[in-house]
Amino acid sequence: MVDIESVARAAVHAGGAVLRERYRADDSAGTYTTHDVKAAADVAAEERMLPVIQQAFPNHEIFAEESGELAGTGPYRWIVDPLDGTNNFTAGLPLFSAAVSVLRDGEPVVGAVCQPVTDEIYLARRGDGIRYNSTTVTAESSVPVEAGTVAFICGREVPKNPEYSEQATAMQAAVGSKVKRVCASWAPTVHSGLFARGRLQGLIQFHPDEEEQAVTELFAAEADGVTRREGELLVAAADSETLAVLWEATADTRC
Repeated sequence: MVDIESVARAAVHAGGAVLRERYRADDSAGTYTTHDVKAAADVAAEERMLPVIQQAFPNHEIFAEESGELAGTGPYRWIVDPLDGTNNFTAGLPLFSAAVSVLRDGEPVVGAVCQPVTDEIYLARRGDGIRYNSTTVTAESSVPVEAGTVAFICGREVPKNPEYSEQATAMQAAVGSKVKRVCASWAPTVHSGLFARGRLQGLIQFHPDEEEQAVTELFAAEADGVTRREGELLVAAADSETLAVLWEATADTRC
């Protein structure tokens, strides 16, 4: 039987190769709007990734960011994000990735992320931990919460919704008063990987997009992070003490 994790890895490698080539060619072609950008590289990477999955698993359901829902049968559903961090990519910042997650009966079981410019890859399997460039890693960190760095991930609908936007701004400010730095993430899977190997001490996910949500949650769980959820808010931390501080900081902003 073809291994799902191996196919996920092959898919992100294929997409990553396209992104690396276009990034080095200074390709910023795309459609720019107030809140987002659709790059030509998104489509090109997805066109390379989908055949890898479909050849191995022709009957699996797939949701791809550019192609939408592709019908399938059975318990598995693939989520393909060909270019996570499109704004970074088009701005010339090397923090972006090709990512896939695989759900079984609605629960994430495999996640793969390839950062092509820096040649980094993360692979996670439910119950089997997470590997960074083939080495098992965890979210453990010795950095105290007051000196910590936290990533803040908002879905693409947040800036378009005045209530959500106001809530997110207040939440970032509240968390920022407790830690050294809050990074507003333009590439959620990149920051999820950094959290999973202890380089970030916390991560907050607010009304996330489906393309990144499963990867973020799986990485946090398999890296032995601690998490707490309320509705569309997920807070993850390296340890219980940090989680308590971050969760309390968001208390007045939660609806």
